Amino acid sequence: MAIVTPALLKSLFTGYKTCFQKGLGMAHPQYNKIATVIQSSTASNTYGWLGQWPGFREWVGDRVIKNMEAHSYQILNKAFESTVAVKRTHIEDDNLGIYAPMMEEMGRATAVFPDELVFPLLKAGFNSECYDGQYFFDADHPVNRQMDGQGEDISVSNVLIDASYKGDAWYLLDTSRALKPLIYQERKKPQFIRMTQEEDEAVFMRGEYRYGVDLRCNVGFGFWQMAYGVKAPLTLDNLWTVYSHMRQFKADGGRPLGIKPKMLVVPTALEKQATQLLERELFVEGSDPVSNELKGKFELVVPDYL
Repeated sequence: MAIVTPALLKSLFTGYKTCFQKGLGMAHPQYNKIATVIQSSTASNTYGWLGQWPGFREWVGDRVIKNMEAHSYQILNKAFESTVAVKRTHIEDDNLGIYAPMMEEMGRATAVFPDELVFPLLKAGFNSECYDGQYFFDADHPVNRQMDGQGEDISVSNVLIDASYKGDAWYLLDTSRALKPLIYQERKKPQFIRMTQEEDEAVFMRGEYRYGVDLRCNVGFGFWQMAYGVKAPLTLDNLWTVYSHMRQFKADGGRPLGIKPKMLVVPTALEKQATQLLERELFVEGSDPVSNELKGKFELVVPDYL
């Protein structure tokens, strides 16, 4: 029977932390493929600059400064935690083998947790507002005819919907820039911590030592111009339609944005279809084989949490 001492508890914490770090290394998160990571130092961040797409104009007279107050898109940080309780009796009885894989899994889950927040945001984009007050995927995003935003607004769409389509949505994204379509806001990085003091309530009342992770973060929408949501069949024609439309996106004043969609994001239900569209050399039109002009054109991402 093991005697529970501070030295033993310290040794256990070191071992569990090693298991946690091993679990972190087992994971392959994908959130940073579609989300810009923004460091936060307060309870929330306000992204007024989302209304200003970076670009240049000829400098004649005073600089043109757009009003940032019109776009007060705010992301509030949230706190998250994951905890494992280790029973004192298990330590006394040397029955600790069950906990090492649990700590590894906690590490793996911590690494992919941003994926669990970021990728569902795409699905939510059909009914959640972004910085301009419209849904992220919407048919009526306002783009002004004048660079200073003082002219008439025209409506621009970044959504394709076929009313007869009953399948899952898919998404085409431009992820080639420093600013990506979504935002992962990080206030506090994950920390592996313990509660193992004898005076801790859980130890005193229930004979449990607690090990866990806490972090603070949240997610939100970036530039809608860099994403297109589609509720229509995943076909070559629809891919070309969406790609061509995104290539024509313009900033206020009519300046081309140079959007270059690079990534196709699909749920697991569409993985086979998407893989065939992007990797097959030939397709059959009528009775004749034709080259697949989209082969290798987009990176395919099939996230676990979409």
